[in-house]
Amino acid sequence: MSETSRMSPQAPAEPYPAGTRRPLSAVEVVSFVCELFAFGTLAFWGFAAWEFPWNIVAGIGAPVVAILLWALFVSPRAVLAVHPFIRAVVELLVYASATIAWWSIGATWVGLIFAVVAVTAGVIAGRRRFT
Repeated sequence: MSETSRMSPQAPAEPYPAGTRRPLSAVEVVSFVCELFAFGTLAFWGFAAWEFPWNIVAGIGAPVVAILLWALFVSPRAVLAVHPFIRAVVELLVYASATIAWWSIGATWVGLIFAVVAVTAGVIAGRRRFT
């Protein structure tokens, strides 16, 4: 009889103790701040760029739609499991809408700086998901 027949299978070692998770990286924190900033931007844009009563509709509706898209496709616990390319497109769509919102209210530099930071963080975080 061989040596392997006497060995019993063992459960793989858990990388982190039960109830804990790995520490967040700086890229994940920046990505999260970009998400919150995009949602806040869309709310601000909705309330500031439109006349009453449309400002209430846009101020509440724009961030709600963005949050819904994020929860369905992009979040770590996304409702729908989609191809990473689709996930990246939806993430880029939310970031682009926030950038265009800043441009439409005349804050071009804020929109441009946000776009560079958000897309850079998204690319780095996306590359980490593939490795």
